[in-house]
Amino acid sequence: MKLAIGTVTLDNPVILAPMAGVTDLPFRLLCREQGAGMVCTEMVSAKAIFYGNKGTEALLEIHPAERPASLQLFGSDPQIVSEMAKRIEERPFSVLDFNMGCPVPKVVNNGEGSALLREPGRVEEILKALVKAVKKPVTVKIRKGFEADNAVEIARIAEACGVAAVAVHGRTRAQYYSGRADWDCIRRVKEAVKIPVIGNGDVDSAQAAVQMLSQTGCDGVMVGRAAQGNPWIFREIVSFLETGKVPPRPDSREKREMILRHARLQQETKGEYTAVREMRKHLAWYTAGMPHSAHFRQTINTMETMEELREGVERIFAG
Repeated sequence: MKLAIGTVTLDNPVILAPMAGVTDLPFRLLCREQGAGMVCTEMVSAKAIFYGNKGTEALLEIHPAERPASLQLFGSDPQIVSEMAKRIEERPFSVLDFNMGCPVPKVVNNGEGSALLREPGRVEEILKALVKAVKKPVTVKIRKGFEADNAVEIARIAEACGVAAVAVHGRTRAQYYSGRADWDCIRRVKEAVKIPVIGNGDVDSAQAAVQMLSQTGCDGVMVGRAAQGNPWIFREIVSFLETGKVPPRPDSREKREMILRHARLQQETKGEYTAVREMRKHLAWYTAGMPHSAHFRQTINTMETMEELREGVERIFAG
């Protein structure tokens, strides 16, 4: 069950959603290895590229083993967004995604992310300029709307501008991540446009992924928070789509090996100091619901070295 996005064909229609502070290079590699058809970077500010922000370089890094990867840009100025897209096009990402879904106040207050859903005219300006500026396929990630539902209107504008696919999160900005995602909104978008539609929101199991595909008619599914501490979800969804069977959940040994590999990748890319601190949230996600995990989570924040992290992981998985 392949998925074509412009000139890029994915092995399967299961995509890792971009998540700030989560979908960095090490995590994307793990999700790709577990079967994700495509992974997506954390969102990158077009203005930050323009001003040569030094922290942005790491966000733009793509590893050969994670491809096909989508690089997500955000911004609100059509000229800056399109010129920066052109500036980075030679980098080894396969698809350029534009963010119109981020609900975070500091992004929204700049007129970026989901704030753009209130400005269809500006959306059209940005997307026309973006598609014209680059040869790689351009996709967009949107929400159901800012407060009201206008996903169909925005998706039609995107299609008319030459966008190759649209991902729809079935919640408004006002909802953030609360309540249930409105899959019916995804279905309406799918019925309104001819380009591929990727559904996002509450895909937390293999069964939910298949249910979304059948209920909405969408062409692919995007997995976000359900992948936190659970890269195996991609293996499970792909297997269920292809064979109708869900593989067994990872045992303690496999979980331990994954966590330690994740930590090693973090150390290789960011150095020990940052790696240990960034692994803290991942450790909490990986061990949620396990026996003794509450106590383990209390000790996570005191870890300073990779050795302490390794010892703590060995301890919790020894039982």
